[in-house]
Amino acid sequence: MLNVEMKEELKQIIEGCIRNERKYQEKLFKIYYGKMLMVCKRYTMDDDSAQEILQTGFIKIFEKLEMFDFKGSFDGWVRRIIANTAIDSIRKLKRMPYLSESNSEFVTESENKMEEEEEMEFKTIQAKVALEAVEELTPGYRAVFNLYVFEEYTHKEIAEILGISEGTSKSNLAKAKQNLQRIIEKKTVNINQE
Repeated sequence: MLNVEMKEELKQIIEGCIRNERKYQEKLFKIYYGKMLMVCKRYTMDDDSAQEILQTGFIKIFEKLEMFDFKGSFDGWVRRIIANTAIDSIRKLKRMPYLSESNSEFVTESENKMEEEEEMEFKTIQAKVALEAVEELTPGYRAVFNLYVFEEYTHKEIAEILGISEGTSKSNLAKAKQNLQRIIEKKTVNINQE
């Protein structure tokens, strides 16, 4: 949580950006560059695409700054714009192969329980290995996984954002977790053999 002094400085930077003052735009970019680049990298496999998404996202941030009302978290506001920009980029490339609902199985109570247990296991995995594994997912699985796990959207919200059904979102998350588990196990074996 930001202290009063930091909040005031951030407010000055935002107001400077709204006035199109370059020095404030550079400050804002430097503050959020690293964190938001990591968000972009979760949605794409290569650094060039992540950089491109980040640049496009910051253009949107600067265009929409007047809309920020200082009532909510600015970090969260920035993260949402960057994540939505990444999703838009993926959509434009039409690289989001999803499973259809007809191919997915109904989720049972025991599967829900397994999902909860798996989710706890995912939280204990080393961040670097997990991020590398996420990068290996297909774009569709990666998008659903990122939105659900990192951005904390519900399946209903993910369905609306990606233009898929809730069932497809749930199915893609389950498949993404299965694939991640397989990738991480493989990476862990490789690390242990070194």
